[in-house]
Amino acid sequence: MSTWSGTRNAALTARSLRAVWHPATQMKAHETVPLIPMVSGDGPWLTDADGRRYLDAISSWWVNLFGHRAPRIVAAIRDQLDQLEHVILAGFTHEPVVALSERLSAATDGALGHAFYASDGASATEIALKMSAHYWRNAGRPGKHGFLCVEGGYHGETMGALGVTDVPLFRRAYEPLVRAAVTMPTPDWRRATPGESNAECAIRAASAVERHLAAHADEIAAIIVEPLIQCAGGMAMHDPEYLRRLRAICDRFDVHLVADEIAVGFGRTGTLFAHEQAGIRPDFLCLSKGLTGGFLPLSVVLATDRIYDAFYDDDATRGFLHSHSYTGNPLACRAALAVLDIFADDNVIAVNRRKAARFDAIAAPLASDPRIAWFRRTGMIWAFDVPSAPRGFARRFSTAALEAGALLVPLGRTVYLMPPYGVDDAEFAMIVAAAQTALDAAFTD
Repeated sequence: MSTWSGTRNAALTARSLRAVWHPATQMKAHETVPLIPMVSGDGPWLTDADGRRYLDAISSWWVNLFGHRAPRIVAAIRDQLDQLEHVILAGFTHEPVVALSERLSAATDGALGHAFYASDGASATEIALKMSAHYWRNAGRPGKHGFLCVEGGYHGETMGALGVTDVPLFRRAYEPLVRAAVTMPTPDWRRATPGESNAECAIRAASAVERHLAAHADEIAAIIVEPLIQCAGGMAMHDPEYLRRLRAICDRFDVHLVADEIAVGFGRTGTLFAHEQAGIRPDFLCLSKGLTGGFLPLSVVLATDRIYDAFYDDDATRGFLHSHSYTGNPLACRAALAVLDIFADDNVIAVNRRKAARFDAIAAPLASDPRIAWFRRTGMIWAFDVPSAPRGFARRFSTAALEAGALLVPLGRTVYLMPPYGVDDAEFAMIVAAAQTALDAAFTD
């Protein structure tokens, strides 16, 4: 048993293995790799049942923007608990959901003025896809119900979301149940041909979409993309020119552009929303994860007036008849409002830009390691590939990183650093050192 799993950890682990079916996990693996019961969090740090601390270098699946137990978010939720914990949103409303919807609309300069809420990212994907297809039905073009997705893209693991997810690990077992989208080439700048710039690589990928729509636009409702970074597919980064081209192509062929910013929204790429760096707005914007700073489940789809107006009718069947029990939960909305307050009050985007430049220098020794390739950064996300990674690399790396005091979980042969925004220079240096230690351990027989 690893040194980081003590007596109290072992007892709780045994109970968890009997009762809890853990996500994205082959449960048999925990016969040799013990679970780590966490009991508290503070800023970027987590503490386990034996009192050992770990720096959460992946923001617990990319959700904890400002770390654990961020005081202003805690205070907002506590205040809301004394007022209203939940109410059905069909036929009713409340101040937190109205205020959040208004502020999210304002964050898009009013371009996306209508907010539809759910609880998780996959549900947001489902909502956007259903809205798009239903829009075209209401518009008298019911044949436009197909979708385009991007090679290596990830949009969730429910049935509809799997249809536009191109990660075989998640999709293969359910292939017979999935209505698959048409997959377009990735604009991943690692795919650039010799002498081709990142922007030219993006243009080449967008041109494939243009050619497909030239022949099939009457069948396609929307294309869904992860702006600037395809996260779960290996932190594949692309030039903003791809989004500019897609916007123009979608306008030309009357196809919706769905921006899945569930992972990359709220400052992760260096702007509040990633698509801003292309100077465009999508028809649908999907948000979740960092929306509540990692405190409560909440997702939202923002849509344009054009989309909303197509559903506004006396005929109930033309309405968007989709619902979730906890839609627009007041506690989650207050958490999200607190997140937006922190962005405004602390000038988070500007602070992060300065911090990222300093962190690049701290990461320089790791970036120059001969075992890695494509060390890259967009905003507050760093990533690198390990082409010659040995068998079992991801597990060996993450175990060694935990031993070194950092929570780092590779995506196959891709290692990424996505810490909470509050980490300081010393804490980031610790993450880099833990990654170097883990890399050494993963290559040790």
